Amino acid sequence: MRQSLALVLLLFALPAVAQIYKYTDANGNTAYSNQPPNGTQAETVDLPPLNSVQTVAPAPAPPIPAQNQSEPQQNAAAYQLLALTDVPNGDALRANNGTFTVGVAIQPRLQPGHLLQLILDGKPYGQPTNVPRLQLVELDRGEHSLAVQVLQGPDSIQQSQTVSLTVQRVHVGKP
Repeated sequence: MRQSLALVLLLFALPAVAQIYKYTDANGNTAYSNQPPNGTQAETVDLPPLNSVQTVAPAPAPPIPAQNQSEPQQNAAAYQLLALTDVPNGDALRANNGTFTVGVAIQPRLQPGHLLQLILDGKPYGQPTNVPRLQLVELDRGEHSLAVQVLQGPDSIQQSQTVSLTVQRVHVGKP
């Protein structure tokens, strides 16, 4: 069993044009090598051709028809629903360590190549992601505004309505 495993490993480790030699070593064990051993008779091993797979380039995307210039240009990837969820409406959010998660309602599903970016107080927060749950960590107490953007590359293609919330945290004073 060890000999066949050694042969398999050897076959995968060698380039496709290498020659394999089979011989019996000084201890009487069958051995395989990519070089003929000195002073020992060896036979060559004929290997079957290696499998190969040809890659096929994807078909180019169909051209986008020209739009009538008199019509307002709409983004073909616009989402019918893009909103933050799990955010208190008018109430304060109690997060003792300032860490909490918000959800994103999006319809239709997030398209390939699009990412979600959380916007906190008018600035990008965290890394863009394709997961519709966004975490805020150690947010300061007080008033904040949140929104979510859909990014295509570095460009924002759509943004949700901005929601305001108040974060309450436990204040620990020094004794």
